[in-house]
Amino acid sequence: MRQEKKTVTKLNSNYMQQYEVYQERQKRRKKHLKGRLILLAIVVLFIAGSMTTYHIKQQKMREAKVEKYEQLEEQMTALKKEEKDLKEEIQLLNDDDYLLDLARTNYFFSKKGEIIFKPDKEDSSY
Repeated sequence: MRQEKKTVTKLNSNYMQQYEVYQERQKRRKKHLKGRLILLAIVVLFIAGSMTTYHIKQQKMREAKVEKYEQLEEQMTALKKEEKDLKEEIQLLNDDDYLLDLARTNYFFSKKGEIIFKPDKEDSSY
């Protein structure tokens, strides 16, 4: 089998010229379309990246605020307990019997005719 070289002659008609111009226009349109799609993809990726970064920053900030809130809750609980204890102490200090008992215990005050013995804490042989 012999391979024959076929040659096709190009016709120079008005229709062919218009068709070639049409094909060139289609190639340019495809090229511009690809460029616009690539630009759109870059913009979408940039926006998605920005939103992801913003979301991560917000999440970290929220975690920090939740942690600080928990610390403040614990501090408030401790302060409320301290306030309750102080109010109880104020009520006790307003009671005369408690004050007398406190003075007798801490400052060794005595009633009339009562003798207070103070034992040595260092020398206890029993």
